[in-house]
Amino acid sequence: MHYYHFLHKDRPVSDVPGSVKLFLLLTLFLQLLWHSFQEPIVAKAEDLAAPLSTRTYVLSSLGEPIAASKFLNLWLQAFDNQPGASISFHQLNYPRLTQWLDTSLELDPRGHYPMLVAARVYGSVKDPEKQRIMMDYIFYKFNENPQKYWRWLAHAVITAKHELKDFDLALKYANALAEQATDDNVPYWAKDMKIIVLEDMGEVEAAKILVGALIDSKEITDPYELKFLAQKIAVLEEKSFKKRQSVEK
Repeated sequence: MHYYHFLHKDRPVSDVPGSVKLFLLLTLFLQLLWHSFQEPIVAKAEDLAAPLSTRTYVLSSLGEPIAASKFLNLWLQAFDNQPGASISFHQLNYPRLTQWLDTSLELDPRGHYPMLVAARVYGSVKDPEKQRIMMDYIFYKFNENPQKYWRWLAHAVITAKHELKDFDLALKYANALAEQATDDNVPYWAKDMKIIVLEDMGEVEAAKILVGALIDSKEITDPYELKFLAQKIAVLEEKSFKKRQSVEK
C-alpha cells in the first residue's frame, strides 16, 4: 500500500510532536541494529526480522519516506556482513527478503533499486529455489505496473531461460511482456522476447506464425523492428526447412 495512504489515514506527520518523532526515530535505529549487536560471532538467516509498518518508517524518518527507503536499502545490502560473521545470500530467508523490498518500494514508489537487487543480486545466487522466489517476485511487481517494471521482467526471462533452464517459465514471462508492456517506451526487443524463447524451445513453426502475425497486423511501424522481424522470419524459415529435411531422411 502506498505510504501516503497511511499519512492521510489519521493525521499529517507535521502534527506529530517532535518528541514522538525523535522516539520513533530512535526505535527505528534500535530495531535495525539490534541483530548486529546480538551474538556477533554467529550470524543466522533467521536474524532477518520482519520489517516494521510503512507508516512507522515514514514517521521515524521525520516525514522523509524516500530517505527512509534509501536507508533501508543500504541496511539490507549490508545485512549479510555483520560484525564477526558473514551470511551468504543462500542463507537468507527469501520470502522475508521480499517483504523488505516491498517496504522499500512503498516508501519510494518511483525507485528501482529494490528491483535491481532482486534481479541482479539476490536473483543471481546459485540456488534455483531462491532464484525462482526472486523471479516470481519480479513477475508479481510487473503485474502491478507493467510499463514501469518491464525491464526487470525481461531480465527474469533471461534468468529463467539461461540459468534455471526452465523454458516454460521463460515463455510465461515473455508472454506477459508481449501482452502487457505496451507503452511506446518499451523497446521492441523486450516485446519480442517471446519469439526468441519459442525458437530456443524448438517451436519454430509457432515462432514463424507469431512473427508473420506481427508483420501482417500493420501495428508495427518502427523500421528497425520491422527489419528485425523480417530477418527473424528468414532465419526461422531456414530452420524449418532443415527440420523438414531431417525428418524426411
